[in-house]
Amino acid sequence: MPILEFTSPPLPHYLASGFCVIAPGRKHPNRHNIGVFDLLVVQEGCIYIMEGGVYYEVTAGHAIILRPDRHHYSPQGCTTDTAHYWLHFNTTGAWRETEEEVPPLPSVSIEEKSFTMQTFAIQLPQFTKLLKPTSVYRTMQQLGELEKESHRNWARWKHQQLFQQVLEQLNASLQAEMPPPGAEVADQAASYLRQHFKQSVTAQSLGEALNFHPVYIARCMQREFGCSPFEYLLRYRLEQAKLLLLQTDFPVARVAEEVGFNQAAYFTSCFVKVEGLTPRAYRKRFSQA
Repeated sequence: MPILEFTSPPLPHYLASGFCVIAPGRKHPNRHNIGVFDLLVVQEGCIYIMEGGVYYEVTAGHAIILRPDRHHYSPQGCTTDTAHYWLHFNTTGAWRETEEEVPPLPSVSIEEKSFTMQTFAIQLPQFTKLLKPTSVYRTMQQLGELEKESHRNWARWKHQQLFQQVLEQLNASLQAEMPPPGAEVADQAASYLRQHFKQSVTAQSLGEALNFHPVYIARCMQREFGCSPFEYLLRYRLEQAKLLLLQTDFPVARVAEEVGFNQAAYFTSCFVKVEGLTPRAYRKRFSQA
């Protein structure tokens, strides 16, 4: 099944939406490279779509996302009244089409003054049976009802909020259909490391906690997060250390202890290697007026 993967930030953004009934014998518009993503959610009937040489029958309770850079058309007219919602959206960030066995693109660190932000992947099925179609219909209806207020700032903000709910509902359908192999193991490992970052964690203790071989856990985390479990743990400890350096007056040795380092010197060495300056210099730089 094709998957559309968006690297965020920035998040995909809402453009416009509506509701339409296609009469028997009529077709969805024939379009070439329209430059925006076109989401169709069918409530009743069936839309017949060709895109990229692939044929889709989008029946009630199903959704399809048509790409902005391809030709799509209906090879035949609807056979009954076909009620559907449509939504145009786009992104200024990177995106790609992939398949279920391909892992997400590795995250990238983005420096935001005193903090480090990681990019993440939003994966959406290009064609799917909705997990909760009634909920999606309701959200799409709310989007359409707001269109008459779209000249107002609050309505445009509300559009984006509701649109994010639609993306979540599409992603939920994807996860229900095909959970990526190893992704759950990687998530469990990440949760365990975050919960126990103040403690001493070994490959053996991590394996025993998750009931998987440490080598398999490492392979899963490398695929999902682009790093080993202990690289992940180190990054998380340093992020927590940065918060303590900014939000408390703890001595550096106390900060090191609070985030799971047994030796302040090793903590400082790791901090310098990642941040390019010592913990004291980091605190001083962001405490200056």
